[in-house]
Amino acid sequence: QVQLVESGGGLVQPGGSLRLSCAASGSIFSIYGMGWYRQAPGKQRELVAAITSGGSTNYADSVKGRFTISRDNAKNTMYLQMNSLKPEDTAVYYCNADIRRGVVAGTRDYWGQGTQVTVSS
Repeated sequence: QVQLVESGGGLVQPGGSLRLSCAASGSIFSIYGMGWYRQAPGKQRELVAAITSGGSTNYADSVKGRFTISRDNAKNTMYLQMNSLKPEDTAVYYCNADIRRGVVAGTRDYWGQGTQVTVSS
């Protein structure tokens, strides 16, 4: 059993900040790539930011300069620091990770349950 659990979402005013976290637990041998996705009502799920096990990052153009993705490999945890939030950032944010569960196991994709971020005054 492997679980990804997001936390840190909530209601924030435009211009405010939130920090999301994603904690992986269970039988984990290694975590490779990780990323944050979001889905707003009526919209497709989109990649917000991604990070490799070595710390290389990529961001959607819409969040560059405002969001920062990071990870703590020792804690199997990933973060998304979101600053200067805009109403258009409102969405359910999902954690995604490529995880190997054991020495003889392959890598597969896991998703968290999502956490709601609402940016509104």
